[in-house]
Amino acid sequence: MTENERAEAGEPERPRDFIREIVEGDIRAGKNGGRVHTRFPPEPNGYLHIGHAKAISIDFGIAEEYGGLCNLRFDDTNPVKEETEYVEGMKHDIRWLGYDWGDRLFFASDYYEQLYTWAVELIRKGKAYVCDLSPDEVREYRGTLTEPGRESPYRNRSVEENLALFGRMRNGAFPDGSRTLRAKIDMAASNVNMRDPIMYRILHATHHRTGDAWCIYPTYDWAHGQSDSMEGITHSLCDLAYEIHRPLYDWFLEALGAHHPQQIEFARLNLTHTVLSKRKLIRIVRDGIVKGWDDPRMPTLCGLRRRGYTPEAIRTFCERIGVAKRDSVVDAGLLEHCLREDLNRRAPRVMAVLRPLRVVIENYPEGIVEQVEALNNPEDPAQGTRLLPFSRVLYIEQEDFREDPPKKFYRLAPGREVRLKHAYFIRCVDVVKDHAGEIRELRCTYDPQTMGGSSPDGREIKGTLHWVSADHALHAEVRLYSHLFSEPDPAKLEGEDLTQFLNPTSLQVLSDCRVEASLADAGPLQSYQFLRQGYFCTDPESRPNALVFNRSVALRDSWAKLEKAGG
Repeated sequence: MTENERAEAGEPERPRDFIREIVEGDIRAGKNGGRVHTRFPPEPNGYLHIGHAKAISIDFGIAEEYGGLCNLRFDDTNPVKEETEYVEGMKHDIRWLGYDWGDRLFFASDYYEQLYTWAVELIRKGKAYVCDLSPDEVREYRGTLTEPGRESPYRNRSVEENLALFGRMRNGAFPDGSRTLRAKIDMAASNVNMRDPIMYRILHATHHRTGDAWCIYPTYDWAHGQSDSMEGITHSLCDLAYEIHRPLYDWFLEALGAHHPQQIEFARLNLTHTVLSKRKLIRIVRDGIVKGWDDPRMPTLCGLRRRGYTPEAIRTFCERIGVAKRDSVVDAGLLEHCLREDLNRRAPRVMAVLRPLRVVIENYPEGIVEQVEALNNPEDPAQGTRLLPFSRVLYIEQEDFREDPPKKFYRLAPGREVRLKHAYFIRCVDVVKDHAGEIRELRCTYDPQTMGGSSPDGREIKGTLHWVSADHALHAEVRLYSHLFSEPDPAKLEGEDLTQFLNPTSLQVLSDCRVEASLADAGPLQSYQFLRQGYFCTDPESRPNALVFNRSVALRDSWAKLEKAGG
């Protein structure tokens, strides 16, 4: 939606940031004919995570905002780590977020022939050469941040010899790692990336798209800018890690005299309690710390989706954190707050008892079942109402009863009266224990004049409890998720031993829960607010006879309190 369309729809104008200022300046100046064309270029070697969601929202969002186009291009230049599974997963995640690339799906491998042709052109211009140094020797010759590098002894080969060797590299004449093609720039450059960077390496590996057609593969630095150029990209938006690579991006395009997009860098997302390094996420999955890429404790989009996050909440989060030039750490509480805001509007309210305690209402008639009317969502009256069965035997939460209640405990206790949500007042008259002294059942009485939660005599009741009818409730497994890492500072999670920071209670499984009967037909990933418990969604593994729910987020919202206080 363009800014004009947003204004016509009554939506607030987006805040300006440095990228939008650059784009608007280019449009006013008529640069690139006033076109805006971006791209999102993931490597298909894992699944997208919440950090990628920020980049997606910038790449696709800016193109959409200025009436431009955004390509999806997979940077598939490393066949050893890439899989079609990741390609399809990324496509699904991007569409789930609400973005689409139309007919502009590309792969770096689409351009292998042209990239090879351009590499030959640089060799002919004396700007690239075949190098026989081993990977360790290349690193040694490169120098350090304070010392210049040394020229390769193969740097001054003739154009004819370089062309012949490069052709033989393509034809598979040499083993892996024995030769590379390098750009001839400046081994004394202060920017280490300009010290004769590698353009091609030999790798006899089967590619997920090109099979065994190639045994030399371009590096990211060589493939990326040239792919941008071939696609007519105007603004190549990258995170700050690529800022130091920009001089090389520019050098290649200038050396070729090709269309030259402008690379602009922005701060990547860092989130408390969260690892966003793909290398570390792969380790977390590989080492069995979680149960796969879509484990609800993972920051992957498929993991967040399984946990109950909505695309609307994630897009709102990305918009609120904005676009900055300096790295910072965002509190994960803001992401949770955006989810609560969204689910508060859309999620139906239901009754679910996670740790059941049996309650028998002694003066309620046996065999009688009443239908109690309950609002589905007070925030959205259009969701209507539903009927809940009420009977003599109920379940309440164990934590809603205390035999010896502390001060300011307003829930059920011996001799105390509480309100059952949508139903009656009940009073505890007896406590039944087993031989070990554990509470197994409460005996209560009810006031038949208090249906709906109010009393004719106006007596005040401070405690209101949720409940389910024992004969009608469904068994369910409920999985309580929290942060995978207890350490809030993600910088500390960069250590090699991630296990020392694991949160031992990141997953708690409650296998004997009771939920109201309306959840029998709950579909996959359907979101609900379990009254007084939090927001939950149906796990994809859930079945009508084996219900499984994942906690998306608790009800308590510390971020909202901070916002209200101006914190």
